[in-house]
Amino acid sequence: MMRLRHIAAILLRQYYLFRGSPARVLPLFVWAAVDIVLWGFITRYLNAITPSELNFVPALLGAVLLWDFFTRVMYGVTTTFLEDVWSRNFLNLFATPLSITEYLGGMVVSSIATSFIGLIVMLVLAIAAFNLSFFIYGLLLVPFVLVLFLSGIGLGVLACALVLRYGPAAEWFVWPIPAALSPFAAVFYPLATLPPWMQYVAHLLPPSYIFESMRAILAGRPPSGMGLLWGLSLALLYILLAGWYFTRIYRHAVRTGLIARYSAETAS
Repeated sequence: MMRLRHIAAILLRQYYLFRGSPARVLPLFVWAAVDIVLWGFITRYLNAITPSELNFVPALLGAVLLWDFFTRVMYGVTTTFLEDVWSRNFLNLFATPLSITEYLGGMVVSSIATSFIGLIVMLVLAIAAFNLSFFIYGLLLVPFVLVLFLSGIGLGVLACALVLRYGPAAEWFVWPIPAALSPFAAVFYPLATLPPWMQYVAHLLPPSYIFESMRAILAGRPPSGMGLLWGLSLALLYILLAGWYFTRIYRHAVRTGLIARYSAETAS
């Protein structure tokens, strides 16, 4: 049975870490703000040199904002986990009655808090500085954000499992994951632009359905309800698989004693 006070303890630890270190607070919104400002001026320039009926702000800046949100959700999970890696705190945590499900729950709640801080900052900047309006997406913005959030959680838990399995040095495989997935997710262009083999991969990624639906709305076409449902189903499936894989790796680490020897040199 999952105990909420144990999840709250994980969240409280993150709060104390942020309160005691401004260097941890700044990345929550600084990089998000830089992305919005950079892409905001790019869209403004494209609007200035193209016919007036085209508007790149909702197409490009909206895509940047949603993709950045997805990235922040994933990093919110992995950073919570990596704080324990960097401090070699695993043995302390799991010497307590904390269960692996509660630990994963704490990482998810922590990601909710950190990612939505970044989302609010991006929204304020995009609306105030570049007149980005999300009313054009209507109520579909809710499933858009939901699918991206669930996808980020699943990917974050998977990344944590890989670090737990292959050691702290594997964290360098974590940071490039969103950049490696972005060409397949078709953030800035239709799926039809991709070669067939990349399209097959894209159909397995929940974010690709979100960005296709977003472009359909901007083009005046109804989005694919079946595509959104499939994207949501994939996101939920990946969360379950990532949670199962993390639990399996954790049990392997406990059974083999790896968790007690966890250090920068651990690789097996």
